[in-house]
Amino acid sequence: MSAPVGRAATVHAMQTEGPLSDILVLDLTRAMAGPHAAMMLGDLGARVIKLESPTGDDSRGWGPPYVGDDDQRESTYFLSCNRNKESVTADLKTDEGKSLLTRLVERADVLCENFRVGVLDRLGFSVQRLHEINPRLIVLSISGFGHDGPESHRAGYDQILQGEGGLMSMTGWSEDQPTKVGVPLTDLLAGMNGAYGVVAALYERERTGRGRVVRTSLLAGVVGIHAYQGTRYTIAGEVPGVAGAHHPSISPYGLFHTATAPVQITCGSESLWRAFADAAGLDADEPRFATNHDRVLHRDELIAVIEERFATHPAEHWLQLMEKAGVPAGKVRSLDEVYTWEQTRSQGLVIDVDHPTAGRIALPGPVLRLDDQPYAGGRATHQPPPTLGQHDESVRAWLDGLDTAVQDTAEAPPPS
Repeated sequence: MSAPVGRAATVHAMQTEGPLSDILVLDLTRAMAGPHAAMMLGDLGARVIKLESPTGDDSRGWGPPYVGDDDQRESTYFLSCNRNKESVTADLKTDEGKSLLTRLVERADVLCENFRVGVLDRLGFSVQRLHEINPRLIVLSISGFGHDGPESHRAGYDQILQGEGGLMSMTGWSEDQPTKVGVPLTDLLAGMNGAYGVVAALYERERTGRGRVVRTSLLAGVVGIHAYQGTRYTIAGEVPGVAGAHHPSISPYGLFHTATAPVQITCGSESLWRAFADAAGLDADEPRFATNHDRVLHRDELIAVIEERFATHPAEHWLQLMEKAGVPAGKVRSLDEVYTWEQTRSQGLVIDVDHPTAGRIALPGPVLRLDDQPYAGGRATHQPPPTLGQHDESVRAWLDGLDTAVQDTAEAPPPS
């Protein structure tokens, strides 16, 4: 992709591989949603400069757990969403901070921000001003509830949006105990949607030569994954309730207890139901369970029948039996089992990096693999999450070098 004047071939102080290796991302975000979006772009090779306040991203203090010595400790929360970035500090309320931001915007392809609506405008960097500085700039703006509408002013945090977006009303075992998902799902969805929008805008820029604003929100992320639960209401008029560990429209499809540990069984077709029933020693044509419609209507009865049968043997017995019968089945793994699982490791979903203060650490890895690369993401090597201000000098020196090069070019006599 072509570059703004002055950026030229020097976009990377630390050149990387990947489809976005000629892209410069300026990350002004904090917490999880925005940092996750910028990290995804970094995983694909983009150079990501994280511009932090002098006190740093709030999530640097979100712990325990921490890693490293007390005077140089890093929260594992921050480490989860800031790999492949450089950290530069500046106070955007000062002239020096505004100047640094302006210089970076001049050379950036993408700016990511998740301030509350109106904050960036008050700092003097409205969208109009950003595009005056750099007409090719893609601006990713992530909010909690959306950038307009009657509640756009509200601050958005994951747990609030899991509730406001309906997810908690469908999660758990009891109507009076709404349950959140065990990860900041609305943050992560907003980040993924934002990165997806940025890539689309970069592709469009190849045709138009101009940047645009990509907007998404935590609310959009959670509503966007309602899937069949959403159409269950919008079309059928049914309001879903808690589903526990079982599918509302397919049965048997869920978690079942055995003599030792729970297992999960999914019979997504009538042929799978018959294979399952045969393997489990059940009557596939029993009138209450003969079709999926019947099994959904009599789900509680079917669960009781299956669990009574499963109680006669340990989990591994049933998992082996289901694999032999071709019935999709699985165990419920704890995270230590997931990260030591050979299948997880084989997909590059755990990466090792050398952190400047914490030493050698393992991180959850990128989710994409390109072609037949043995590693995940668009790059063969990954950089550890930065310490606060780790690249203050190098980034400013890089900008000074670009300014000098532009000035020398401008002052050079025309060729004779």
